[in-house]
Amino acid sequence: MAVKKTTGKTSKTTKKIDLTKYTDFIVEETLALLNIDSPTGYTEEAAAWVKKEFEKLGFKAAQTNKGGIIVDLTGKDKENGLLLEAHTDTLGGMVATIKGNGRLQLTNLGGMNPNNAETENVRVVTKFNGIYEGTFQLNNASIHVNGEYDDIKRKWDTCEVVLDEDVKTKEETEKLGVSVGDIVCFEPNARVTKSGYIKSRFLDDKLSVGILLGLAKYIKENKVTPKRALYAHITVYEEVGHGGCGSVPEGCTEAISVDMGCVGEGLTCTEKQVSICAKDSGGPYSYEIVKALTKAAIDSGADYAVDIYPHYGSDVEATLRSGNDLRHGLIGAGVYASHGYERSHRDGAENTLRLLIQYSI
Repeated sequence: MAVKKTTGKTSKTTKKIDLTKYTDFIVEETLALLNIDSPTGYTEEAAAWVKKEFEKLGFKAAQTNKGGIIVDLTGKDKENGLLLEAHTDTLGGMVATIKGNGRLQLTNLGGMNPNNAETENVRVVTKFNGIYEGTFQLNNASIHVNGEYDDIKRKWDTCEVVLDEDVKTKEETEKLGVSVGDIVCFEPNARVTKSGYIKSRFLDDKLSVGILLGLAKYIKENKVTPKRALYAHITVYEEVGHGGCGSVPEGCTEAISVDMGCVGEGLTCTEKQVSICAKDSGGPYSYEIVKALTKAAIDSGADYAVDIYPHYGSDVEATLRSGNDLRHGLIGAGVYASHGYERSHRDGAENTLRLLIQYSI
C-alpha cells in the first residue's frame, strides 16, 4: 500500500546547496565499508573502521559494550537531543553442520535468503584457523547431472557451501579448522555505474552509514553547530531486531532511523529519492515527525516520497520497545531488491543528506 506522494519540488524561497563533493564522499565511504565483511555477530572490524572515520572528521566516537559506535556530532540544546541511527551489520550465514561429503550446511544470520544467494562466493571465517573461500550452491548443482534442478526449492537444507579446498569428507573439513558456529560472509559485489547507480549486497544499511559520515563532514567543513544536540548510533544487531535497544544519549527526545527506503510495486519511491516512512510492520511512526521530515524535504529541495512499508522493521522501533520515551521516524535512500542484490543511486544518497542537513542542523 502506498501513500500518495506529495511532490518535493523546491520552493521559490529555497536555494539548493551544492552537495556534490559530499555525495562523492558518501559513495567512496560506502564502497570502503561494503568491502569489510560484517554479518550480524561479526562486526568488530567494520565498527572499528566506522569509529576511525568519524574520528578522522574530528568527532568524538566511542564503542558500546554491545559493539556499536556512538558519535557526538555536537549541538546546542542538550535537553532536546536528536539521535540518528544506522547499522553496519549485514545479512550472512553460519556453519550449522559439516556434512559427510565435507561441505557445509548453513543457518542464516538475519534475513539472508537462499533463493538469491545461490552461486554467490563466500568466505568462511573460522574461529582459530583463518578464512577459507567457497561458493554457496544448490546440492548437486550440475544441471547436466541433476534432472530435478528446476523443481528443487532453494532452502538452507537443500543448499550448501562448497569449499575451495580439496576436501571430500567431514573429517577432512574439520582438519582445516572449520567448525559449527563459524561465520560465513557473502561477497557484496559492490560497484558504481557511470550513470550513478550503486549496486551491491548490503546497501542495507552501509549506504546510510556513508550518508551519516557525509553529514559529519558537512558539519565539520562548514563549521556549523546543530541547533540541538546531535548524535549518531551505528548499531551492529539491527538485522536480528535488537540493534537500537540501548545506548541512547542523555537528553535525547527524538530518534530517527536512517535505513534503506523501500522500492517496489505499490510504493512511490525510486532509487533517486529519499523515502520517508509513515508506517511499517511495527505500526505508524510519529505523525508529527513524519510531517516535520516532509516539510524539511520540501524546504531543502530534496526529491522525496512518503510510503508505507509492508514488511519492515527498524532500529528506532527497537529503541522504543526497550522503554525509551522518544518521538521516532524513519528515512532512507531508495533501495531496490532489498535483502538481495540491492540497487540505489547517488541521487538518493544526496537527497537523504539534503533532508538531514535541513532537519538536524
